[in-house]
Amino acid sequence: MKILVVEDEVQLADALSEILRRNMYSVDTVYNGIDGLDNGLTGVYDCIILDIMMPGMNGIEVLKNLRREKISTPVIMLTAKSEIDDKINGLDCGADDYLTKPFVTGELLARVRAMTRRKGDIVDENRVEFGGMELHKNTCSISYSGKDVKLSLKEYQIMELLIANPRRILPKERIIEKIWGYESDVEYNNIEVYISFLRKKINSISAPVQIKTARGIGYSLE
Repeated sequence: MKILVVEDEVQLADALSEILRRNMYSVDTVYNGIDGLDNGLTGVYDCIILDIMMPGMNGIEVLKNLRREKISTPVIMLTAKSEIDDKINGLDCGADDYLTKPFVTGELLARVRAMTRRKGDIVDENRVEFGGMELHKNTCSISYSGKDVKLSLKEYQIMELLIANPRRILPKERIIEKIWGYESDVEYNNIEVYISFLRKKINSISAPVQIKTARGIGYSLE
């Protein structure tokens, strides 16, 4: 899952981003509303954590612009304000949830999970399944029929993305945007290396799942 954090308090933004990364999320962090809008308009994020009180362009303006451009990414508004009018304003402008600072880390993570929860193949919060193969968030591993193997963070994120889009060809550009970031200079051969690692690990547990190559385009999970 890819998350955008938009928060002008640099220390808080960086702390939030680090917490999310430790919980297996891919995170981009920006520190003002203008950059937040530019990033949000790409549509590559699964969730946006958006502060309200920011210079230049506040969170409500960012949110209004995103919704005006038909960006439906779930948004959690983050603010030091607690007045009910602010909450109503944010929700009326298209926010999906609202969290008041200071907050408990566990509550933020629970709200992010609620925003990014997918239907269908999800078994529980820490496990998704495809073709009998299970991807485990809490152990960063895949398993099949009693066998399991550990994944690196990038391997986990790529596998999670493939499982979330079963039997669909994911272009390499999309994978880079989702895993490394919109402005990343990562090259295609980086993806090829991780795909090779994943194929070997899938084979090692004898899972009836394949990562197929659409030559010149990308990859799909079959």
